[in-house]
Amino acid sequence: MIYKEKFKIGLKDVWKGKEVSNRAILEYLENIAAYHSDSIGYGIRSSEKTNLSWILLDWKVKIIKRPEYGKVLEIHTWSREIVKFYAYRDFEIYDEDHNLCVIASSKWLLINNQTGKIMKVEEEMAKKYESEVGKSVFNEREIEKTKVPKNYKNSIIYQTKRKDIDIIGHMHNLYYLDIAYEALPEEVYQQRPFDEIRIMYKKEIKLGENVICQYTYEEEKHIVVIKSADEKVLHAVVELR
Repeated sequence: MIYKEKFKIGLKDVWKGKEVSNRAILEYLENIAAYHSDSIGYGIRSSEKTNLSWILLDWKVKIIKRPEYGKVLEIHTWSREIVKFYAYRDFEIYDEDHNLCVIASSKWLLINNQTGKIMKVEEEMAKKYESEVGKSVFNEREIEKTKVPKNYKNSIIYQTKRKDIDIIGHMHNLYYLDIAYEALPEEVYQQRPFDEIRIMYKKEIKLGENVICQYTYEEEKHIVVIKSADEKVLHAVVELR
C-alpha cells in the first residue's frame, strides 16, 4: 500500500528564504509516516487504545532536487518490510511537475507505551500496513550502520529544553539534526544545504540532560556524535554530505 499526502512549503520550511531545508524535509517525512499509521489504526490517535508507539531508529535521506518556497509537494510512503520488532519504511517526494526530488528510507521499532518494552509486530497489525515487499528506494534491505569516530575537531555542550521534548517525554527526532548543526564549525555550517543525511538514533535524551555534540570530518562526511556529558552513553550519530 502506497500512502500519499500533499504538503505546501511554508516560510519556516526554507533555507536562506528560497529552497526547502533539510529539517523541513524530515518533518514532512515524519508527518506522513504518522498519518499513514493513523489511517490504519496504529498511530497517535489510537495510541491510548493500542498502547503502542513507533520509535524511529534510522534515517537515510538523499535530496535529488530541492523545491522552493510556496511549491506543493506530493509525498509517497509505504511499509517496505516488517520483521519481528522492526518496520522498514521508504519515501519519495515529487514536485508539481512530477519530478522525483527526494528519496528516503527509515527503520522503526515498536514499543509498549506503559512499560517501554520492545513489542513484536503481530500478524494482524502487519497485514494492515500491506507492505510493498521489494519496493526500495535504495539498493539495500538494511540501512548500513554508521561508524563512531575516535577523534574530533570541535564540540559543544547542549542542555535539552522543554521545547525539545515530544509527546512521550524524549527529545523529538528533528532536534537531533538541529543540535548537530550547532556543533558544526561556522565554515561548515555555511556550506548547507547538505544533500545526503544519515541519522542513527541509539538512546533517548530527556528533559534537562546535558549532552556533548562532537564534530569531525571523515570519508567525505561531516559527522556529529551526540553523547551523554560523561561520554558513556551514545545517543545518536548524524552524518551530512
